[in-house]
Amino acid sequence: MPAIAETRLELVHLVLPEHANIQGNLFGGRMMYWITSAATLPALRLARRAVLLGSMEDLDFLAPVRVGDLVILRGQVEHVGRSSMEVGVEVEAENPRTGQRHRATSAHLSMVAVDDEGRPQPVGTTVTPAGPEESALALAARARKQARDRRLAGRAESAGDPRALGATGAAEAEGGLRHAIEVSRIVFPEDAVAGNKMFAGTLLLALDEVASILAVRYARGPVVTASIDALDFHAPILVGNIVTYQAAINYVGRTSIEVGVRVVAEDPRAGTVRHTCTAYLTAVHIGPDGRPAPLPPLSPQTDAERRRWEEAEARRALRQRRRAALV
Repeated sequence: MPAIAETRLELVHLVLPEHANIQGNLFGGRMMYWITSAATLPALRLARRAVLLGSMEDLDFLAPVRVGDLVILRGQVEHVGRSSMEVGVEVEAENPRTGQRHRATSAHLSMVAVDDEGRPQPVGTTVTPAGPEESALALAARARKQARDRRLAGRAESAGDPRALGATGAAEAEGGLRHAIEVSRIVFPEDAVAGNKMFAGTLLLALDEVASILAVRYARGPVVTASIDALDFHAPILVGNIVTYQAAINYVGRTSIEVGVRVVAEDPRAGTVRHTCTAYLTAVHIGPDGRPAPLPPLSPQTDAERRRWEEAEARRALRQRRRAALV
């Protein structure tokens, strides 16, 4: 049984213009794609079978990463359950011209070992913490898993209902939200991992793009992704499915916007629709000087908008406390 450090794998990416947002910084969705890859590899190596992303905990972007920088991602398995693995990913950015590094973010993900049909399977091994530092990592990972299990108590009921967790449905679903969009895409074989299952990193990349489109339209200027709240996957997405991203603005602060995105997957052959996940992303409006800039004010007008606004304010307070503990 390996120690935690023995499961560690490192990925290094050069940030190219194709990875950048309109500010010339690394696009948040691309970072999420790389983080998912950095979590998949150590879990895949440990389980010796296909793995899928089950959940990702709160993720905050601490500092911008620019074109030309190196991104160093280190992923390691910190706890093993029956079929799930808790994986931690630390991310640094390096200026290769000066050698200076700074912490860009860190992430905690739950990877699930699956068979060819996508059904959870026993991992078949575990990790043994070596020393007090690794024991602390394992203890924190177990605590996250227990908290997530409580959060997902209603998972079985919500998985088959496309309206479940519908705090972020399309405008038509709630009587005319003023700032909402819906984007649909087909899942191609190139989007897949573990046979015919869509790679979660590809979904996160598209999810962030849809949220950014809505935020840019409202801000009338560039935005950058600042955070994404804990994200749980309720059902896999298959090659050939139609994925629909239903996004709406929930809250507008002085310089930041919360966008909710609900993702549903449709099997066009069977005509069935399943709720896949719901995400809450925060984007910050950036001015010409590269600093956060004021946004046009928004006041909720309908019952649906007021409910979303109140829920978003509660999430914003939690987000602020979480970020204060990181910096």
